[in-house]
Amino acid sequence: MTLEVLKTKQDLRDLIDNYAYLGDEWKISEVMDLFTPDVIYKVYMNGALVANVSGRESMESDFNLHASQVKTYFTLNGQHSTKIDGKTATGISFSQIKMIRENEGKDVLTDYSVKYEDKYVFQNEKWLIKERTGYFVIIESRTIS
Repeated sequence: MTLEVLKTKQDLRDLIDNYAYLGDEWKISEVMDLFTPDVIYKVYMNGALVANVSGRESMESDFNLHASQVKTYFTLNGQHSTKIDGKTATGISFSQIKMIRENEGKDVLTDYSVKYEDKYVFQNEKWLIKERTGYFVIIESRTIS
């Protein structure tokens, strides 16, 4: 494995970690900078397609709406594997995402186990996410005190 390949793998890992860090801090406009303008973002829950967004502008609107309903985010990234082909790459990553929302005056914690399948491109001297599909495999909700 060459030094260039190792650097690219680290850059791609930093990209998905930055997605988590910035999202947890509600820095939605900065999250959008991690995507190409023509991004495609899909979400499946329990096997059903629940979101299919094209373009950064639409995605930012959706993310802001979602964030307005959440009191706390906490994301923990796990495995991340990539295949690099010049200025494009694919990746699979796994995350645990916790969200606290208020429902009828009570805090409800929803815990998501997510597998992401990504397509990346190298543009303007940096790696960006061109396509992201999230598979929310396990979803658990409970009231917390």
